Amino acid sequence: MLLPTSGRAADPYEIDVLLPLTGPATFIGKGMATGIAAAEAVVNKSGGIGGRPVKFVIQDDQSNPQIDVQLANGIIAKKKPAFMAAALVAQCNALAPLAKDGPLLYCLTPGVHPADGSYIFSIDPSTSDVIPVAIRYFRQRGLSRFAVITSTDATGQDAERGIDTAFALPENKGIGIVDREHFATSDVTVSAQMAHVKASNAQILIAWSTGTPLGTLLRGALESGLDLPILTTNGNLTYAQMTQYAQILPKELYFPGFACVVPDQVTDRPVRQAVEAFGQALTADGVRPEYMASTSYDPALILVGALRKLGTNASAAQLRAYIAGLRGFPGATGMYDFRDAPQRGLGQGAVMVVRWDRPKTGWVAVSKPGGTPL
Repeated sequence: MLLPTSGRAADPYEIDVLLPLTGPATFIGKGMATGIAAAEAVVNKSGGIGGRPVKFVIQDDQSNPQIDVQLANGIIAKKKPAFMAAALVAQCNALAPLAKDGPLLYCLTPGVHPADGSYIFSIDPSTSDVIPVAIRYFRQRGLSRFAVITSTDATGQDAERGIDTAFALPENKGIGIVDREHFATSDVTVSAQMAHVKASNAQILIAWSTGTPLGTLLRGALESGLDLPILTTNGNLTYAQMTQYAQILPKELYFPGFACVVPDQVTDRPVRQAVEAFGQALTADGVRPEYMASTSYDPALILVGALRKLGTNASAAQLRAYIAGLRGFPGATGMYDFRDAPQRGLGQGAVMVVRWDRPKTGWVAVSKPGGTPL
């Protein structure tokens, strides 16, 4: 009679995760999958949840918002209290109506802006936080003339709103955008746009797109003879991207960065310990630690922490309340405080500007957290 009870107690607690393992955002999904695997190993090594092992059940959404909706409906039908999904802005936007009244949805993109108190949480500082930090860094370096090229999809539209908001800040009086260009993520060339940038007398180019389209932008800049520092999105903070585009990288390529990509430059002791634990977990799986893995690793540990505190029978409302009140959680990306930064836990204080260093084949921080140049 005791055997079935014992078996049930050992059953894993399953948490569903929807990732783009195929399609245009494959490199994002694969990076996030490594973070999920590392988090699962860390959690189970430390006792799981109430003695039950944790199993993150990953499904491929094929980078397609419609497939996200189909898969999410299946999760909701099983009365799951929470799930993780949506590596792209369009995917999170498609899922948002399904999570209006629960379950808790942890969107794996920083490009969405959940309403305070909602059932939707988002990773990392938002684009409206990372962009001002980056602009602050270049402004304090004495640069004032910016060119901008963004994609026409949801990610690019969100970035453009963030860029416009940042340049409208009082601190940025005296600097501005001298040329603004757009392109479709399916475009194979941006030669005309880069010619306009070159003619604008800009001092720096903000090239905001993630994945394969970044290659199109970098190639266009090189072929046009554009010799400017380039700032791109943190979505491109991957070794795979840097390796793939090694022959077309500009002399100076900058990103909004976080603790996990410059572990040796982290001064906050609890965060540094969290970064080191993150690195050890990935290295144990034979994976080189990098930013993309952190975007799923931290949320996975936050969600598990809530379940450890509340128990595996916790409702979506209880999980939402717990995470919304969470403060002082050191993660690989920074110190989380969901009261100070509702629905995401991280703000401008977690952002530093980093530069790709060719000789080191890695990133180096060039600013303090918040953007002040080192």
